[in-house]
Amino acid sequence: MTQYSNLKYEVKDSIGYIIINREPQMNALNQETLDELQEIFKHFNADHHVRGIILTGAGHKAFVAGADIKEFTDLSVVQARWLSERGHIIFTDLIEAAPKPVIAAINGYALGGGLEMALACHVRIASENAKMGLPEVSLGLIPGYGGTQRLPALIGKGRAIQMILTGDMIDAQKAYEMGMVNEVVPQEKLIARAEEILQKIFTRSRVAVANAIDAINAAEDKKRDGNKVEMDAFGHLFGTEDFKEGVSAFLEKRPPQFPQ
Repeated sequence: MTQYSNLKYEVKDSIGYIIINREPQMNALNQETLDELQEIFKHFNADHHVRGIILTGAGHKAFVAGADIKEFTDLSVVQARWLSERGHIIFTDLIEAAPKPVIAAINGYALGGGLEMALACHVRIASENAKMGLPEVSLGLIPGYGGTQRLPALIGKGRAIQMILTGDMIDAQKAYEMGMVNEVVPQEKLIARAEEILQKIFTRSRVAVANAIDAINAAEDKKRDGNKVEMDAFGHLFGTEDFKEGVSAFLEKRPPQFPQ
């Protein structure tokens, strides 16, 4: 596989690890980093040996502290529109729609595009020192990588409007209380907790997990009928070997042995 300038990655125990590796820049997302994220997510999504993904930032200060603002200064209106569209493509098609669970291990500041990337993940675990916000209005902009759409779905419209219009940061505990993150843990336990969640998911039916992700995503997709997606998937799964094994294991009172 490719060696990246801005990412580190590895595969271990069926988990694909992606680390944004721009610690001096607080792991800010520049165009090259987006290119690399696009490539590594395509690879991991297609790799049968990778059953789940953990996404985090290098160091102890930042998950991703936003976009690289230096790159904004010379963009035309058309180029800026494409930048936003490209972020949507990567975050929606490759992260949110990944057929395997993606966990954001938020190890520090998750601001702007960094928080938007975390919002696209299926599960968010934050370290106690993490801080989150969408400060784009302070630049004369709005969130451009899906933040105006995903944040209200997670925490409600009223709270999302207040966060986006003020640009205020919140701490990890507040994010947990609002439903933005699933859990808050000490920083030294962050990756271990993400691994623990994935290893539990790995004991479940792989094909059922992929179908569950797709059906849940369909609830927020205006182009799809989520109820129909659910019904179709439910019916389809009855014809799988995983269903036969799951039912047999239940009736025989033993743990299921699903294909790896």
